Amino acid sequence: MSLPFILVVDDEPDIRDSVKDILEDEGYGVSLAENGEAARVALRERRPDLILLDIWMPDIDGISLLKEWSEGDGLPCPVIIMSGHGTVETAVEATRLGAYDFLEKPLSLAKLLLTVERALETERLVMENVGLRRHFRPIMEPVGHSQVMQRLREQVKRIAQHDTWVLISGEAGSGRETFARYLHAQSSRKERPFIDVSVGATAKGNFALEFFGSEQNGKIHYGRLEQANGGTLFLDEIADMDLESQAQLAGAFETGEFLRVGGSEPVKVDIRVIAATQKDLQVEVNAGNFREDLFYHLNVVPLEVPPLREHREDVPELLNYYVDYFVTHEKLPYRHFSVSAQNLLRNHDWHGNILELRNLVQRVLILGAGDEITQEDVETAMGGMKSESVQAGLPGISFDQPLRKAREDFERVYLEYQLDKHDGNVSKMAQEVGMERTHLYRKLRGVGIEIKDRR
Repeated sequence: MSLPFILVVDDEPDIRDSVKDILEDEGYGVSLAENGEAARVALRERRPDLILLDIWMPDIDGISLLKEWSEGDGLPCPVIIMSGHGTVETAVEATRLGAYDFLEKPLSLAKLLLTVERALETERLVMENVGLRRHFRPIMEPVGHSQVMQRLREQVKRIAQHDTWVLISGEAGSGRETFARYLHAQSSRKERPFIDVSVGATAKGNFALEFFGSEQNGKIHYGRLEQANGGTLFLDEIADMDLESQAQLAGAFETGEFLRVGGSEPVKVDIRVIAATQKDLQVEVNAGNFREDLFYHLNVVPLEVPPLREHREDVPELLNYYVDYFVTHEKLPYRHFSVSAQNLLRNHDWHGNILELRNLVQRVLILGAGDEITQEDVETAMGGMKSESVQAGLPGISFDQPLRKAREDFERVYLEYQLDKHDGNVSKMAQEVGMERTHLYRKLRGVGIEIKDRR
């Protein structure tokens, strides 16, 4: 596992060497640059986790470098400015350009280490919050006291103690990313980045740029592999990757290095890869849809997440968890599920798994009234579902109505299921249901399903 890596840029050898010794004694990896040009070269060779930057140097001043780095993608990492001749105006300008802090020389050992520690922790929290805002993933430990879930959590803890790569399989909405994050949090890499990538959402022509980054006109864009350096790269729906992209990724995994787009020097990374899929990758390999070498790179330790219908006894606990979550984080009014409502939901098939349950909880909290969520509230929220239709495996459809209305109800329930299954991605949904996308949008509106609400 990579240690936090710090680039020290200063033209004074004594300061460079003393700061290097101090930081290495604290367990950090350190690289040195004696001027601005050497700092540019160092950034091309490896993305640092933090930069200590002097202002006054012979070739280019630190503020100019800071401005150069802040353009385009923004600063590659937190930057702490160091100066023995700084002014208030200089400090203000550095802060405006994104510097984390400003330290005066001679450097205080205690203040230097505290500022470095805080800057790294702040960056880690920022990256974590970005990931959580981009995807609704509030569960840091998978919920459930069933034997299935307890056994799975223990299995993940054992796997986390080894730095092996993991392939997680399971249905959509079953909690694969939750287990990936939990595995990362239990591992020795927990203080390092967790970078999640939805492979299906990566455009085919942009794969190399997205994963490997680029170098152009002296500017560096760091791709997902470098962003995850020292930590974990989570590849969701890996089976959706096209064969050309699979070949590029397999090459990088085989050698442990790659070239940025437009770059000429190989970049090395140290990452743990966790991949997730709904499909059986061995079947995809046999069908020629997935590269065998990439499959063996990923399938070091397989982990299967069960669908919710295989641990229904966890439904009440999950209901309570999401009620508490929405009350705390979205300020929805507190309501509790009645015993009959919980019993109804324990017998539901949950085709959309935990994602479907979460959506249901949010829906009844928004639309309902009163302290208790009744069985009738749940039936209404699920489209007029009757308890006997749940047991029959046809949620949301009553047989006591005209055929035309039953057909409409079936179409709505079917389309809602498909939309949840594909996380609101209409393109993927259109492929599975066999409809042209424009017609599918029209059909969704016709049965009262709003895409923007699902997103």
